[in-house]
Amino acid sequence: TPPDLAQLCADGGGFDAATFSENGTLLLFRGDQVWEVSLRGPRPHSRPIAASWPELGGPVDAALRLHRPQSPQEHQSLLLFQAWGAGWGAWGSLQGEQVWAYAGGQLRPGFPRRIEDEFPGVPGGLDAAVECHREDCGGDSVLFFKGDRVFSFDVALGVTKPREWPALGPCDAALRWLGRFYCLRGTQFRRFQPRTGDLPPGGPRDLRDYFIPCPGRGHGQGNASWGDASDRCSEMPFQALLSDDTGRVFAFRGNLSFRLDSWQDGHHPWPVGQTWPGLKGQVDAAFAWDGRTYLIQGSQVSVFLSDRGHRRVRGYPRPLLEELGVPRADAAFTCPGSAELYVITGGRIQRVDLSQTPRRAEDPLPLPHDRVDGAMCTRDGVFLFHGPSLHQYPGPGRLLAAPQPAPPQRIAERFFRCPP
Repeated sequence: TPPDLAQLCADGGGFDAATFSENGTLLLFRGDQVWEVSLRGPRPHSRPIAASWPELGGPVDAALRLHRPQSPQEHQSLLLFQAWGAGWGAWGSLQGEQVWAYAGGQLRPGFPRRIEDEFPGVPGGLDAAVECHREDCGGDSVLFFKGDRVFSFDVALGVTKPREWPALGPCDAALRWLGRFYCLRGTQFRRFQPRTGDLPPGGPRDLRDYFIPCPGRGHGQGNASWGDASDRCSEMPFQALLSDDTGRVFAFRGNLSFRLDSWQDGHHPWPVGQTWPGLKGQVDAAFAWDGRTYLIQGSQVSVFLSDRGHRRVRGYPRPLLEELGVPRADAAFTCPGSAELYVITGGRIQRVDLSQTPRRAEDPLPLPHDRVDGAMCTRDGVFLFHGPSLHQYPGPGRLLAAPQPAPPQRIAERFFRCPP
């Protein structure tokens, strides 16, 4: 075992802060060192904090990757929080606790700043911090942890609200990964709900089984039954793909789902029930409309609210024929901002106006494909998926007018960044 990895895997060593870099590398801060752990690349290695961020002169108390898409100059900036200390050169006269902001590895103009100036109402002595996206918290925000208390900072309003989450307890560091939130304490972590602080079933788990590739450890050994289905680069087909109203993109294979839009965090598969509570088994088709996600399984459809996590709408699942006016679906898609649903069965496609009640399917029209496994529409066009390949069309009209299939592209290469 390499020395860096052996030290990282040693029992008892917790971390001062944790976050992901702009390129998806996990950063674990301890003392004056930072460990870089790629979930897709080389072995972990450590380096002095000053080697990457020369302006910093001591340990980091908290870290996060800022989510502010409406402000491109700030979006995805790496924020590092420190208590004031000696030896900071030109910044040594800035008293109190500070936040440093980096973009592309460079210190942003105007930083460092006092924490209370950048985040009014947030106290000093922070233990941890983590960004919270709009779909998770109802608005872009930052969660700050100090002892047993949590402070939620609304990015748009610039307002801080205290939270009491006694069930969670103190956090040495905090992480957001693939839409899930984790409180780190020592070498253990617990998942929590970012709006309430509630803890899902299951006790603490060990970082070295999930986030750090320690020899002889790892939860992946218990997922051998997934086989090639869990390998994003395998040639196994996907049964459904989905782009929802919040910009999230999911792919379904067997009873697993992958998230595609947050590629910086890796493409880790999850059982569908972990993202859509109560759902089990294979998803045959999926689409989103009006803030809701529709997941079709056989002759049934389940509907989930897309924002603030995924909550199943009461009264579902329901028969597909009653909900959409079709008995089954091999694939389905809606395009952004449109109430027109396209349902594919075999080599035919039908249009359903989702704004009408009751919903009725129009007469089927032929496709330039005999069959497809899945379909999706984004601002880049319509994608039809069959086996390991996808076929892209500028829009539904061009798809219906196409005399033959569009040239095939590899799904693994186009959506999962797999090698050619």
